[in-house]
Amino acid sequence: MVSTLGVAVVGFGWMGRVHTQAYARVPHHFPQLPLRPQLVSVAEEVPGRAEEAAAQFGFASTTRDWREVAADPRVQAVSITAPNFLHREIGVAMAEAGKHLWIEKPVGLTATDAGAVAGAVAEAGVQGTVGFNYRNAPAVQTARDLIASGELGTVTHIRIRLFSDYAAHPDGALTWRYEKERGGSGVLGDLASHGADLARYLLGDIASLTADTAVFIPERARPTGATAGHTRATGGELGPVENEDYVNCLLRFASGARGVLEACRVSVGEQNNYGFEVHGTKGAVFWDFRRMNELSVSRGTSYQDQPVATVYVGPGDGEYGAFQPGAATSMGYDDLKVIEAYRFLRSVAEGTPHGATLDDAVHSAAVVDAMARSAQSGTWVNLV
Repeated sequence: MVSTLGVAVVGFGWMGRVHTQAYARVPHHFPQLPLRPQLVSVAEEVPGRAEEAAAQFGFASTTRDWREVAADPRVQAVSITAPNFLHREIGVAMAEAGKHLWIEKPVGLTATDAGAVAGAVAEAGVQGTVGFNYRNAPAVQTARDLIASGELGTVTHIRIRLFSDYAAHPDGALTWRYEKERGGSGVLGDLASHGADLARYLLGDIASLTADTAVFIPERARPTGATAGHTRATGGELGPVENEDYVNCLLRFASGARGVLEACRVSVGEQNNYGFEVHGTKGAVFWDFRRMNELSVSRGTSYQDQPVATVYVGPGDGEYGAFQPGAATSMGYDDLKVIEAYRFLRSVAEGTPHGATLDDAVHSAAVVDAMARSAQSGTWVNLV
């Protein structure tokens, strides 16, 4: 028997649109799911944006105040896609109102913020899913299975990279993303949080780390109007960039493995160059987000001069079969969010977490906080 679940989206920038489209697509890719999301309300403070969302996607009502969503009895689940500095306040309020949460990362600006939302979710007995979308790629899940099966031997080290140019232009507007009070730790929370989650998802807990950070574009022009995404601005008053453009980090895992995590938002010539390389005593596995449906795998008994093969994921890998009937047919970024939506709704339907949880968000935030402390102190920081 199929029932409906009233959902709302709070914050309708690019990510709010992605969540909304994922809700619409879930029934087509996962018809076995006993819940059908119903778009009840959209909250967005920018004038006219919520009304545009309702006209395009069919939300039943709009508001400029997210508190009206928390008080709306029609809403049973909420996507929180507002700016990072609002995540704690909105997340705690929605959980206390009995709403299930699908919340984007980072969950607030600090591990304390993430812990507050996690605590509210646990206290209310609702489900909480977090937007660590890269772990949803079928190839990433297959890589994790390869590692867990021992086919690569004992994992010795991992390298994770997250390079992008979204902030590389010097005319990029000085939006909330570049302020500590509203944007937190910059690229640490924006990109390195994904890397921290992937590291733990693949290899387990991080025991300690040491990090270095830098700001490469120290000033930007303030915008003169509403912004969305990575808006450019010229002629406005210049202001300081308060958070990090770049981070590199050495990792030590509880398993004894070592790692390197590097992230940058101002890498000219790099467009979403995200991926990892995992090496073990018998083999290795490599993944590049830009070739999302492929893995490069080395395994066998040769050790030296051992070849690397390209493996195309197929219907037996992760949730790939919900999208394509045969291997080597491409999936894209939005498909990862459909998988995320499915796992969120399945969590609600079954009362059991599926996918990335608030606990995962707390662990990722703790790693990000430790990076910031290490960069400031110049020392190793222990996490466990």
